[in-house]
Amino acid sequence: MNIMERIKGILLKPKEEWQTIAGETTSIADIYKNYIFILAAIGPVASFIGMSLVGISLPVGGTFRVSIARGITSAIVQYGLTLVGVYVLAFIIDALAPTFSGEKNLNQAFKLAAYSHTPGWLVGIFALLPALGILGILGLYGLYLLYVGLPVLMKSPKEKITGYTVAIIISAIILFFVIGAVARVFIS
Repeated sequence: MNIMERIKGILLKPKEEWQTIAGETTSIADIYKNYIFILAAIGPVASFIGMSLVGISLPVGGTFRVSIARGITSAIVQYGLTLVGVYVLAFIIDALAPTFSGEKNLNQAFKLAAYSHTPGWLVGIFALLPALGILGILGLYGLYLLYVGLPVLMKSPKEKITGYTVAIIISAIILFFVIGAVARVFIS
């Protein structure tokens, strides 16, 4: 798998790319090594640079910057929790499959969790300039990718996809809050 081709395919032709992905026998370890480790680092590295080196311009009082030590700690914790979060989300997708008449398959669920995160990881680059943080909303395209990929990878019938997608989104939001709470323990 060529990472650039995969990114291009999942973003520009997701229906076709999910079909390709469904037929691949790529292991979870290979997806981590060849895709997630690279893309998941974009946001934490950009955030470190943006918050510790560039800073946020304040109307009164100059520029606010996070210390280098705190920035590095934050980036490491964010990166580590992202790596764990993808696996936990895959586990949730797999566990929910029978509820929505899908097939349990952790490897397929992991592919879905990993590749549907692509837009979110890519928009992490905007953290280089904290003022562009609002553009992170473009990462919501990943929800569409999840929706399109569910029937292909988890074999859930079309009429159950919306409910399945909503259940995953709710689970992901809860997971996000739990990860955020854990991160605050390490970063505070």
